[in-house]
Amino acid sequence: MSTTFTIDTATSRANPTPAPMKRLTVPAIRARKGKGDPLVMLTAYTVRNAQLLDPHCDMLLVGDSLGQVIYGLPSTVPVTLEMMAAHGAAVVRGSYHAVVVIDMPFGSYEASPEKAFESAAYLLKQTGAAAVKLEGGTAMAPTVRFLSERGIPVMGHVGLTPQAVNTLGGYGARGRTAAEAEKIVADGCAIAKAGAFALVIEGVVEPIAIELTRMVDCPTIGIGASAQCDGQVLVAEDMLGLFERTARFVKKYDDLGGRISAAAATYAAEVRARTFPGAEQIYAPKD
Repeated sequence: MSTTFTIDTATSRANPTPAPMKRLTVPAIRARKGKGDPLVMLTAYTVRNAQLLDPHCDMLLVGDSLGQVIYGLPSTVPVTLEMMAAHGAAVVRGSYHAVVVIDMPFGSYEASPEKAFESAAYLLKQTGAAAVKLEGGTAMAPTVRFLSERGIPVMGHVGLTPQAVNTLGGYGARGRTAAEAEKIVADGCAIAKAGAFALVIEGVVEPIAIELTRMVDCPTIGIGASAQCDGQVLVAEDMLGLFERTARFVKKYDDLGGRISAAAATYAAEVRARTFPGAEQIYAPKD
């Protein structure tokens, strides 16, 4: 005997009743360049976070930063395509408005444009996301062009590129020397010219971000860059105050870490005092 189960969206925490909005598109994001209306982007890795962030964001980034934020890994390098696909699908299910962009993890795109297409196609098929993001400059421009010409929107990422932490030697700000600044600008211009619909600029001295924003014809998304970029992105868990240690460029808009700890302490005290559960949380027998 087969049984069909239907989910009661009024009570299921995984599928709360949605409030659908018309989802933005990649061309709409690109068209915001120079319009004076900054783009808002945050990371999301779960259905619930996507539901909460979606109404306020133009884009949700399923970042490979999930390796550190969700899995406690030492860097983004160990993150796999399967990890990105699982979390990307969750974020798409939880959003109705924002363009969902998914990071291509280290090792999934660098070998060749063909390899990059295979990985990107897998991610888009598995998740329903609208676009992928990859790190790198001039060397990755042919790959960006290859993907763009085959119908896969690409967001670029230059400056401090976390997947290259072993080469960079750490997470310090980039562009402090004239030679490095010149290279970052050249990298960003090459990625934009290759067809990227947007460009993340991370962890650079401010004049580089300002110059790149003026030079490229796609929106720039700053993170540790400049308020003059066309938009901004942060790791949501960082800006919500879930971690004590964050980068200089993070502004903490809340202290959820402290509030969660305090709530857990109150719960523990009530359990030990046998004051929870109370009358409101238990089921009395029917008369």
